[in-house]
Amino acid sequence: MSKLHIKKGDTVYVNAGEDKGRTGKVLKVFVDKRRAIVEGLNMVSKSQKPSAKNPQGGIVKQEAPIHISNLNVVDPKTGKPTRIGRKLNADGKLVRYAKKSGEEIK
Repeated sequence: MSKLHIKKGDTVYVNAGEDKGRTGKVLKVFVDKRRAIVEGLNMVSKSQKPSAKNPQGGIVKQEAPIHISNLNVVDPKTGKPTRIGRKLNADGKLVRYAKKSGEEIK
């Protein structure tokens, strides 16, 4: 399976769907399903039984996974969505960079 263009901790822009145009931080990436959970985006209501952690139970809002084809990494220099490339840096290590500005992505 090929590598994904997003990682946990990246700031991403949503290209399509209900949250189109919004940005958020990636909390978790499901590589096998090619989906990611983004903080505060794609919120769904979930019924929860009472537990020790939540004794009241009820309806809880939580993030649902978004397909990675609908996400673009935000360029650290311009703050706009960009595609990602990979190249060797001065140390000979493979690093990700923004195609628009050429800025390295941490």
